[in-house]
Amino acid sequence: MKNPENLSQIVAGCKKGDPQSFSQLVDIYATRCYSYFYRLTSNPEQSSDLLSELFVKLLEKIGSYKGGLFEAWLFKIASNIFYDQLRQRQRQKKLLENRILLQNQANKSPTGSEAETIDKLQIQLEKLDTETAELLTLRFYSGLSFKELAKLRSEPIGTTLSKVHRGLKKLRELMEENHD
Repeated sequence: MKNPENLSQIVAGCKKGDPQSFSQLVDIYATRCYSYFYRLTSNPEQSSDLLSELFVKLLEKIGSYKGGLFEAWLFKIASNIFYDQLRQRQRQKKLLENRILLQNQANKSPTGSEAETIDKLQIQLEKLDTETAELLTLRFYSGLSFKELAKLRSEPIGTTLSKVHRGLKKLRELMEENHD
């Protein structure tokens, strides 16, 4: 890692639109940011796409950097990009699942009890507030640890544990209310 003085000079060059400074910034952070995305997605192609999007956003937003810890500012942008992408994928997934559900209902074809439970779980998950649904999805579908979730959300691990616990409790209540 470069020393802070050199980093501040590189950032100042980026703010002036110097392509060489931007290239240096990419060289400094590309590996760490790619690793960050890869740990969240476990997908090399997706991680590369997110990394590319990060550096495009960085180029657009470098003028809004007002000082402070540059890495914190950069990783906040990375986190926002990840969540934006996650929300987009969730919307697409929900649309697809709803189409499948509607098609299954229209066909009245019986499905296995496991598939039926998964459909019911998805329906109840959609009834939760967005933050809770996202948190449970990250924890159980994406396999993120509580520590990773807390770090990603910039909150104490106890807060994350509490939110997941309350979310599971609410989901369980919704499932029991709608149990046939």
